[in-house]
Amino acid sequence: MTITTIETAPVAIGEQLLGTGQSVYVIGEIGINHNGDMEIAKQLIDISAKAGANAVKFQKRTPEISTPLDMRAKIRSTPWGEMTYMDYRHRVEFDAAQYKELIRYAATQGLHAFASPWDVPSVHFMEDQGAVAHKVASASVTDLELLRVLRETGKPIILSTGMSTIEQIDTAVETLGTTNLVMMHATSTYPLPPEEANLRTITTLRERYQVPVGYSGHERGLQISLAAVALGAVTVERHITLDRTMWGSDQASSLEPKGFESLIRDIRILETAMGDGIKRVFPGELAPLSRLRRIDS
Repeated sequence: MTITTIETAPVAIGEQLLGTGQSVYVIGEIGINHNGDMEIAKQLIDISAKAGANAVKFQKRTPEISTPLDMRAKIRSTPWGEMTYMDYRHRVEFDAAQYKELIRYAATQGLHAFASPWDVPSVHFMEDQGAVAHKVASASVTDLELLRVLRETGKPIILSTGMSTIEQIDTAVETLGTTNLVMMHATSTYPLPPEEANLRTITTLRERYQVPVGYSGHERGLQISLAAVALGAVTVERHITLDRTMWGSDQASSLEPKGFESLIRDIRILETAMGDGIKRVFPGELAPLSRLRRIDS
């Protein structure tokens, strides 16, 4: 009997290869959990490096473009007092000098740093800052103008697929092309209940699009992310925070430092444990074999 698996060409982000047989590429999703504070952002980079991650990711928006019209004037209570939602969006954005510093700082820790650009000017902004890759947020799967501009950068693209139908994903992949494309199975429920994880979609996406597929998780705990690795996810992305009780919409579904460290430790153990699928007698079995087996055929 011959068992076959889908082999996909690896995608390079910097010096790292993402694909079957490669070490899982782990992304610490800082997003906006920094709350616009450079020191918090650097602490989260430090945590990612200490845990053994490969990259950190931010979210980049041009508030005048990406903020819905009906949300702009709404008042939001924040740690900095009450302000309009538009003012809040500006409050948590970093400028060019700050992004250059964060990308440089991440590099000193051995990490890639990039972002999910939510609009076309944000793509150009991140290109100017030297991002080595770009991420498409699940909310942007149907923004074909954004996808076309991302493709034109020639950089590796990581495409999250939450809140999207297979037809919408088909169109996104046609727009982006499959060269330098990594897909991420995701379900955009925060926090993610196990019954909505649908992890077998990792296999569905890999077979349908013939590209490396990873997992972007929003669940509490580690089990679902680890199962994704066992199913062949080549990259895992999880939101990270200093403290889940901090103010912010993504904090509660994020991993704290110890949890992120445990996740990466367990991913590396799983990588070793998966093996190559060839049945053999291992050295550790020889002593029990000689002691316990009565008939040797």
